[in-house]
Amino acid sequence: METKKEELSFLVNRLIKAVVTLEEVLQESFSIIVRDATIQRFEYCFELSWKVLKKALKIEGVEVNSPRQALRSAFEIGYIEDIDIWFEMLEDRNLTSHTYDPEVADKVYESAKRLPTEIRKVVKTLDVTG
Repeated sequence: METKKEELSFLVNRLIKAVVTLEEVLQESFSIIVRDATIQRFEYCFELSWKVLKKALKIEGVEVNSPRQALRSAFEIGYIEDIDIWFEMLEDRNLTSHTYDPEVADKVYESAKRLPTEIRKVVKTLDVTG
């Protein structure tokens, strides 16, 4: 059985691969299809992010059961720098089921542009390579 740190390292590697796909789509010229693909990738990157934080927090002895709890605890421990950005992205993630509305879709698309930078900060902070 893998150790908790090995499990975290595995999840972080999956997250890095996922964020690369988000960054790739963000390089594309805007179109409705690109926006929609970006929203889908934002959604799964955000989900992986909070689950990575949940695993890292568990290693620290902190149990969380929701994305909001994970973000708050990760902020308190110092895994994330700006809780407000993460809470805004959480709200936008919660809106993804309403992206049939062009205004909501555009809002989530703009939020998706911020996620790769924030994920890379978290990955650097977790430093699971050593």
